[in-house]
Amino acid sequence: MIRLAGYFDVPLAQIDDMREALDLHVKLSRAEPGCLIFEVTPDPFVPGRFTVAEAFIDRAAFESHKSRTKASDWWKVSTGWPRHYSVEEVVE
Repeated sequence: MIRLAGYFDVPLAQIDDMREALDLHVKLSRAEPGCLIFEVTPDPFVPGRFTVAEAFIDRAAFESHKSRTKASDWWKVSTGWPRHYSVEEVVE
């Protein structure tokens, strides 16, 4: 399993654009084969910060997700935003 956790920061002037693109991004991500968890949550203490938790069944599913994301409207809207993620492979 591959897990990603962290956060990204959205410039406050782009929050409306982000929310529109994020809804579709979450829906499409959750529908991907191998997606186990895909959560994006506003940080209650830092305006414009969103925490991210993702889990995919294996590296192939995670790589497929990244490829789809890079061809999406979400990628176009969010390019340049600071992201702070850690990715780990969990072997059970």
